Amino acid sequence: MIRRPPRSTLFPYTTLFRSVRVQEQSIIELGQLLSKAGQAEDLCQLIRNSRPFLGLISKAKAAKLVRALVDMFLDMEAGTGREVELCIECIEWAKNEKRAFLRQSLESRLIALYYDTKKYPEALQLGSVLLKELKKLDDKNLLVEVQLLESKTYHAISNLPKARAALTSARTTANAIYCPPKLQAALDLQSGILHAADERDFKTAYSYFYEAFEGYDSIDSPKALVALKYMLLSKIMLNLPEDVHSIVSGKLALRYAGREVEAMKRIAQASSQRSLADFQTTLTNYEKELHDDLIIRAHLDTLYDNMLEQNLCRIIEPYSRVQVAHISEIIKLEMGPVEKKLSQMILDKKFNGILDQGEGVLIVFENTTVDKTYESALETIQNMGKVVDSLYQKAKQLS
Repeated sequence: MIRRPPRSTLFPYTTLFRSVRVQEQSIIELGQLLSKAGQAEDLCQLIRNSRPFLGLISKAKAAKLVRALVDMFLDMEAGTGREVELCIECIEWAKNEKRAFLRQSLESRLIALYYDTKKYPEALQLGSVLLKELKKLDDKNLLVEVQLLESKTYHAISNLPKARAALTSARTTANAIYCPPKLQAALDLQSGILHAADERDFKTAYSYFYEAFEGYDSIDSPKALVALKYMLLSKIMLNLPEDVHSIVSGKLALRYAGREVEAMKRIAQASSQRSLADFQTTLTNYEKELHDDLIIRAHLDTLYDNMLEQNLCRIIEPYSRVQVAHISEIIKLEMGPVEKKLSQMILDKKFNGILDQGEGVLIVFENTTVDKTYESALETIQNMGKVVDSLYQKAKQLS
């Protein structure tokens, strides 16, 4: 019969266990306080100073603690310039301590940092190595994160086929596991971005953005505002600017009212009125909200070009000969951009005409119907030639 050790021998171990657990909880709480207070440097120092303590706890708990602290530091977006340095430092520590899971987890965050700092070659290089490891270990949660980051990076360098392939892989992997709401929302957001960029399918993109918005909103993530802006952008690009007001005044969207949403409302208003002057004024007044987001900026450039073309076509429609200065005066733009756009529209065959730069005049020709007699005659001759050739082959076989 095995005798239980006396309580006096168990007491030191129980005390040590409790002490370690209290220290672990204290480190987490201190990290949260520093994160809320915006003290990035102190949090960075806490991550470094807590490393000796990690040897007293299990590898799983140590990995969870380090990842939590690093996530707190990176989510602050303090812009200290030391984010990449700290992440690499923690990865080297994990390698030295032979903690593979922690290293892989930190490397996925490093890929995200490379993406945020526009170091796309480094992100793709590290991502390809990490993906091979994760496929062997069958760590699906981390695999989805890395595949999603790979898709974002390929989209950033305008390699849309590879971006779509990486996203398809991520969604396929995600279907086999439970996806946290934050990761599922990120997948939906990227799906919407690619549908809008690749196929210009803003109707499908809107449904993905709506799913992403609901996902981020359920966890009170600030990215919900980004998804809401993309929803409004989709409606504007679908020539449904009147729907923007109903979305913004909805129950879910009311809590996100501010300059970001106001900027999109002004763009929708300018689009509905087809006013280029209001459009340009909005871009100037809300430069930070509209120009800093690459996705919105790219689509607004397309929207501006479409609006400019429609306005120019409407202005020149009653004329056969009109001065470019008069067009620019009506449209309230400088002559240079107007002349450049008119020449581009002529080359794209949006209308039939020429620019007389000597006199500064646009000459518009009437759209004449093309006589298709010659084309039809040539097609008939070609078909007759094929018939004669086939008859010759059959006659050759009979002889």
